[in-house]
Amino acid sequence: MEPFGKTFLWIGAIFLFLGFLFLFGSKLPFFSSLGNLPGDIRIEKENFRFYFPITTSVLISIVLSAILYIWNRIAGH
Repeated sequence: MEPFGKTFLWIGAIFLFLGFLFLFGSKLPFFSSLGNLPGDIRIEKENFRFYFPITTSVLISIVLSAILYIWNRIAGH
């Protein structure tokens, strides 16, 4: 049961971090510009809005991949 408990603690810590990030993220300079990066597609017309944050998605994917790579190297897997 110990690995199960550790997994829940890590998941809780991640959700706590994400909660603070969403709550106070607008005050951080790099977080407030997410969604408005060059390459994000935005089409606005009179009765229509389309938004596809492709650059933001790629950036988040790279950062998460780097974090998980480092985590796996440290954990010894």
